[in-house]
Amino acid sequence: VYIIEACTASLLFNILLYYLTYSPIFRSYFIIYPASLFLLTCTTRFAYRLIRLLYRGQVHGSHMRHTMIIGAGAACNVVMKELELSTELDAHIRCIIDDDVRKHGTYIHGVKVVGGRDKILYYAERYHITEMIIAIPSMSKKEMQKLLQICQQWDCELKILPGVYQLVNGEVTVEKLRSVNIEDLLGREPIQIRSETIGRYVSGKTVLVTGGGGSIGSELCRQIARHHPGQLILFDVYENNAYEIQQELKAKYPKLNMEVLIGSVRDSRRINQVFAQYRPEVVYHAAAHKHVPLMEDSPREAIKNNVLGTYKTAYAAMKNGCKRFVLISTDKAVNPTNIMGASKRLCEMVIQAFDEMVKAGREEELPMLHVHSCDEDGSMRGMAGDEGVKAAGGGREETAADVKKAANGKGAVWAKTEFVAVRFGNVLGSNGSVIPFFKKQIAAGGPVTVTHPDITRYFMTIPEAVSLVLQAGTFAKGGEIFVLDMGEPVKIDTLAKNLIKLSGYKPDVDIPIEYVGLRPGEKLYEEKLMEEEGMKTTPNHLIHIGSPIPFDTDRFLVQLRELMDASYGEEGDIRQLVAEVVGTYRPFRETM
Repeated sequence: VYIIEACTASLLFNILLYYLTYSPIFRSYFIIYPASLFLLTCTTRFAYRLIRLLYRGQVHGSHMRHTMIIGAGAACNVVMKELELSTELDAHIRCIIDDDVRKHGTYIHGVKVVGGRDKILYYAERYHITEMIIAIPSMSKKEMQKLLQICQQWDCELKILPGVYQLVNGEVTVEKLRSVNIEDLLGREPIQIRSETIGRYVSGKTVLVTGGGGSIGSELCRQIARHHPGQLILFDVYENNAYEIQQELKAKYPKLNMEVLIGSVRDSRRINQVFAQYRPEVVYHAAAHKHVPLMEDSPREAIKNNVLGTYKTAYAAMKNGCKRFVLISTDKAVNPTNIMGASKRLCEMVIQAFDEMVKAGREEELPMLHVHSCDEDGSMRGMAGDEGVKAAGGGREETAADVKKAANGKGAVWAKTEFVAVRFGNVLGSNGSVIPFFKKQIAAGGPVTVTHPDITRYFMTIPEAVSLVLQAGTFAKGGEIFVLDMGEPVKIDTLAKNLIKLSGYKPDVDIPIEYVGLRPGEKLYEEKLMEEEGMKTTPNHLIHIGSPIPFDTDRFLVQLRELMDASYGEEGDIRQLVAEVVGTYRPFRETM
């Protein structure tokens, strides 16, 4: 259009020039001149594109990617323009797929829209497609899953285009088309949490995160930092992880009032000193040993760190005026077959016991558990030195009543702490997650090891898990176990095969899959809630509450002391004692 306008303007100028100068001219000139000018201008302007198009047509070979674009909308237009103009992206766009029948048979930049998703495999074979680009950024997760199931039947590389708005504002370019993530195959929309309610809850408060350097703990710190807490305290025993998240938060939130403290939740004196000095109002207890096979080999460490560490942290929170204590639990705590899951169920029972005692006004009867050591004759004795404190003037074990009297004498306020637990499934991308492990095996050429062809797990992302934990802090009234609706469980074998396909390989052809058998303590499926717990709804329909299972709290506290003695005794099998406390625990050896 611009060329026509320019030629018309030139013609008018010529007519005016000859008219004013009275120069003789053939009348055919005014037809030949604009036509020739238009043709020559078009030729010079489009010669480069024509030559490049012809060249690309000649060089299409083994190194060129035969590309199919799925989606014939605005995103497709953006992708095609940049692919055509780019000299680095060797893509030969062969066809376009779209479910809109009105677009079938039309052309976009000279490429035909050949049909709907039912034609994907036909044209993939016809055009020897080596790359599929899904250019439908607005598609829902469920629809995306259905589309991906079709695409995965053809051996090629799959990519998904980010949102068009990200392309427009320059955040993402076509060169940064992301490969399909395994999260795209879970068939569930990410859980959405109202951040304003979380913000109102943590804003201006002193918040303590134990295990703050871990996968869940560090994400907790990131999300809490966004909501302007009065002070954020990161507590972890592993200094390298703590240092990394400290530097990240310092760079992102330079005004954040943050303290990073090194210590163990098993150390009573250290954890009590931290609570007494900083007086946190909200505690997120993420510190725990979580690796199932390793804990099967070291069951006492699971009890020491997970159970006793939780008890000591909860006790310190209760006696130092903490308003809310949120325990990070796991679906492995439901009918556990491994010591890690049983220890997390014990942690839930600890939280329920504290909540019951506090609500009944019996918190003074809670004992302060002491670490133990052996005398020369091998007998056990309580210590007041390293981690425990005895009441002055005698050998009597100190109780919460002694602490309360001492605290009141110093002007401290004995708060009615609310204790809750949050339970969720496997976290994608966390330390020890199966997905990064599979990716490493694929990168090494295989084999990919799966424990059992029928094993299933619930999956969620780290931000989802952390959002649930933070939301629990706003819903909590005490004693609840919050559970996320994680959708349908996913077969690990299916995940492994899909991940191999999405990496451009064929399962059991390019990358073999080996079934190595269930590991110690591992079961075929995980459950979200025990049957007795039932389900209650919350304002967020994806978050549910399990009613606490009643148990004899007084007897449980006695058994907890026995568990502590046995865990530090380093003799015999502690699993039997755990099974007596956790009635639903069936050790792995019994399930084989």
